[in-house]
Amino acid sequence: MKPKKTMPNDPNAFFEKTKTWKSEFQILRSIALETKLVEEIKWGQPCYTYNGQNVFLIHGFKEYCALLFFKGALLKDPKKILIQQSKNVQSARQMRFQNPSEIKKLKSTILSFIKEAIQLEKSGKKVVMKKTSEYEVPEEFLRHLESNPKLHTAFLSLTPGRQRGYLLHFSGAKRSETREERINKQIPNILIGKGLND
Repeated sequence: MKPKKTMPNDPNAFFEKTKTWKSEFQILRSIALETKLVEEIKWGQPCYTYNGQNVFLIHGFKEYCALLFFKGALLKDPKKILIQQSKNVQSARQMRFQNPSEIKKLKSTILSFIKEAIQLEKSGKKVVMKKTSEYEVPEEFLRHLESNPKLHTAFLSLTPGRQRGYLLHFSGAKRSETREERINKQIPNILIGKGLND
């Protein structure tokens, strides 16, 4: 069995070793370092913090690299530059790039978003998260809950975070058959009080 590759905890090592989006990451890093935020590696990505609080991170995907603002939903974005990765992402927003010139062109916009994100951190404002009760319960799961009182009780006994995890997992499937498969696979775990990732 091959040993698992681990990302370095040293930001310099991260930027030296990275292969994809190398020049884009270097430019984003130089902009980030202008802000005097603390640079760390979290979740395998360069993350920039203020007083120990996450402000944004740099990350890359197949089609784009991005700055992810942890409280991006609260940032003023009149030009609609920031992107919500999926409808279930409540707080974070991405600013996406595909080449170095795009980043250079948007440098002043990037810096103004970062400055506003730092002010948000200083103010202590929080994103108001949706309650678990506001999440949509897939029809297929609703039928199981109605026909199985033990399952219904077990699901309601789970922590709100575990309930959310299951609801997002079930509703993430596009086809009804797949939703049904996911539900049937997880029923034993719900009955014993386990969360999706326990």
